Amino acid sequence: AEGEAAAAAPPPAEVVEPAASKAHANLQLILSGEASIGLSLEFLVRSNKTDTLILTGMKKAADQRNSLCHSAIVLAHSLMNAGTTADSFLRDNLEWLSRATNWAKFSATATLGVIHRGHVKQALSLLAPYLPQAGMSASPYSEGGALFALGIIHANHGHSIRAYLLDALRSAGTNEVVQHGCALGIGISMMGSEDEDLYEELKGVLFNDSAVAGEAAALAMGLLMLGSASPKAIEEMLGYAHDTAHEKIIRGLAIGIALCMYGREEEADPLVTTLLHEQDPILRYGAMYTIAFAFAATGSNAALRKCLHVAVSDVSDDVRRAAVIAIGFVLANTPAQCPRVVKLLAESYNPHVRYGSAFAVGISCAGSGSKEALELLTPMLSDPVDYVRQGALLASSMVLMQSADHKADSKLSKHREDLRKVVGDKHEDTMTKFGAIVATGLLDAGGRNVTIGLTSRTGNKIMPAIVGMGIFSHFWFWHPLLLFVSLAFTPTAAIGLNADLRMPQWRFKSGAPPSAFAYPPPTSNEKKEVASTVATASLSTTAKAAKIDKAKKAEAEAAEKAKAAERAEEERVAKEKADLAARDAMLAKLTELHKRGSLSGVLHASLTGVAAKSEGGGAGDAGDAMDTSADAGAAGKPSLEALVGEVREAHARGDISTAAVAAVLKLQPDKADEAEFDFEVLENPSRVLRSQERFCSLLPASRYEPVAKGRTSGVIMLKDTAPDAEEELLPLPAALAAASEAAEEEEPAPPEPFELPA
Repeated sequence: AEGEAAAAAPPPAEVVEPAASKAHANLQLILSGEASIGLSLEFLVRSNKTDTLILTGMKKAADQRNSLCHSAIVLAHSLMNAGTTADSFLRDNLEWLSRATNWAKFSATATLGVIHRGHVKQALSLLAPYLPQAGMSASPYSEGGALFALGIIHANHGHSIRAYLLDALRSAGTNEVVQHGCALGIGISMMGSEDEDLYEELKGVLFNDSAVAGEAAALAMGLLMLGSASPKAIEEMLGYAHDTAHEKIIRGLAIGIALCMYGREEEADPLVTTLLHEQDPILRYGAMYTIAFAFAATGSNAALRKCLHVAVSDVSDDVRRAAVIAIGFVLANTPAQCPRVVKLLAESYNPHVRYGSAFAVGISCAGSGSKEALELLTPMLSDPVDYVRQGALLASSMVLMQSADHKADSKLSKHREDLRKVVGDKHEDTMTKFGAIVATGLLDAGGRNVTIGLTSRTGNKIMPAIVGMGIFSHFWFWHPLLLFVSLAFTPTAAIGLNADLRMPQWRFKSGAPPSAFAYPPPTSNEKKEVASTVATASLSTTAKAAKIDKAKKAEAEAAEKAKAAERAEEERVAKEKADLAARDAMLAKLTELHKRGSLSGVLHASLTGVAAKSEGGGAGDAGDAMDTSADAGAAGKPSLEALVGEVREAHARGDISTAAVAAVLKLQPDKADEAEFDFEVLENPSRVLRSQERFCSLLPASRYEPVAKGRTSGVIMLKDTAPDAEEELLPLPAALAAASEAAEEEEPAPPEPFELPA
C-alpha cells in the first residue's frame, strides 16, 4: 500500500528561476509574432506622416457622382493609413462616406481592418458597431465587411478569434454577403493553419453553390491549406470546379488550388501540367498562379520558360496576363532581371500582356526605385488602353515607394504630378482614374513608413507578403480583394529593444544630410501669386515747384530723424519681446520632447535651466514652471542665444536627434536660411530606408550597442554597456495609451465608434 501511495504521489514541481521564466515569456512573445506586431503598430503610430490634404484634394477633384472613384478614395485612405489607427478623415467626412452603398459599404467597413491592423487586443470592441449582433439586423454589407476587417486585423495570427468567426459563419444562415466576409476573414486570419474543422465548414458553404459566398469560401479553403499540398483538398476543389457552372466559384477554386502549392516548387509540376490541359481557361489561369506561388522568389528557369510559353501561346487573354504576372513573383528575389525578361512582352500587341508586364515589374521591383523598371513603365502611362494605363500607374507607385528624391525634376515628383492630373482630368477613363487614386494610396502607404517587400533582408521569403500580393492582383475581378495588399507592407524602421523587449532612449547616426532621406514635403493649400509691376509715369515739373519740394524735404528729414529714433527704440523692445516669446516657446517644445521620450531627463534639465526633479514631479512640473514666467531675467531660464547654442552643442554630441533640433530651432524669431547639417542623428524608433542603411552607424560613447554587429534596420536587440545606470524608456504615444491601468496592457484604446450612415 505504501508503494502504491508513493507511486501515486505527484513528482516534485520543478523550480523555475524568475529570470528564466521571464526569458521564456519573452521568447514566446517573439516566436508567436506578438512582439513584432506590437512593435510595428507602435512605430507606425509614432511616425505617421500621412498627408490628408492629398485625400481632400482627390475628393474634390474626382467626380462626386462616380461611385467607383468614391470607393477608390476610401480604399486609398486605408492604404495611406495602414497600421496607423488614424481614421480621422472618415470621421470628418461622414456625409460623403454615406454615399457608399451595397458592396462599396462592404469595402468601406473592411478598410477599418487595414487601418487598425495589428490592433488585436481591442479589435472586437473597435468593430462592435458593425459586427453581427444577436437579435439585431444591421446592413449585411457592413456586417460582412466588419468580419473581413476582423480577419485583416488578426492576419496570420487568428487563433484568438477562431471561435468567434466560426460561430459567425454558422450563424450567417443563407446571407451570402455575411458568409462572404466571414469566409475571407477566416482565410486571412488562419492562413496556413490546415484547420480541418474550419475547412469542412467552408466546404459546406462552397457546396451550397452560391456564387458570392462560394468564391470567398473557395479562396479561404486555399488560404487555410496554404503550402500543404494536401491531395484531398486539391482533389475536392478541382472536382467541384468541374461540377459548378459559376465562374466566380471556379476562379476562387483556381486560386485556392494554387495557394495549396505555395513554396512547393517542383512538387507542383504535375498539378500545373494537369491544369494547363484543362479546357476551362479559368483553370489554366489557376495553373499560372500555381507556378507563381510554388516558385515565388526562386528565379527558377523552368518556371520562367513555362510562363513565357503560355504568355505567347494561350488563346485566353486572362491566362496570358496571369502568365506574365507570374514572372514577377518568380523573379521577386532578383528584381534587376525582371525588366529585361518582360521587355518584349511590354511591347506586345495584346493589351492584357502589356498590363501583365507592368504588374510583374511592379511586384518584382517594388520599393527599389529601379531606373530600368521606370523606363519600361513610362511608355505604358500613355497607352491607348485604359486598363494598361491603370496597371502602369499602380506599378510605378510600387516601384517608387519610399523613394527619397523629392526634387522638382525627379521621377517621383513627376509621377505625383501625373497622378494628380489623371485624378482631376474630367475626360480621363474611370478605370484609369481608379488606378491613379489607388496608386496614390500605395505611394504613401502606412503613413509613408512602409514598403512592399516579398523577401526579407536575408533573402528569405515572407509568406503573408507573397500571398497578399498574389490575391491583390485579382482586384481586377473583385475590388475588396485589393485590401490584401496590406499583407505585403513592411515597415522601413530601426527599432532598438533592451533585454525586456522595451524601447530605451537610444540614438544613432546617419552619415547623410537630413534632406537625403527626408519625408516628402507636405502639400500646401497656398496659391502662388505673381506680383505684377506697373511702370511709373515720369512728369515734368517747373523750377518753382522743385524749390518748394526741396524745402518740404528738409523739414521732412528733420521729422524723420526724430521718428527714426522712436522706431529704433520700439524695434529694440519688440525684438526683446520676440526673443522672450521664442525662448519660452523653445523651452515648452523641449519639455514636450522630453515627455515624448526624445530628450533625456538630464539633458532636459540642463537645457531648460530647471533643476532635475524626482520621477514623481518630473517634466510636467518643469513645464508649468516655464509657462508661468515671461521675464527675461526669470530665475533658471537661459537666454535665447545661449539656449540655441546649447541645443546645437547637444546635437553635435549626439544627445538630441536632428528632427528634435529642427523642431526647436524653427521657433527662432529670425529664421534665416541655415546651412544643413552634413549628418543626421536618429532616435529610437526611426524610419530607415533600405538605401539609407549603409550610412547608419553608432554614435561615439553610445550606451547601447547592437547584439548583432552591423545591424542597422528592423528590430535591433541592444546590449546595455552600463546596466547599473538608470534606464530611460520611451513612453507609449498618446494614441497608444492603454484604456486599462493594468501594467501589461500596452495596446491602443479603441477610438469612439461611428456608424456608417445608411
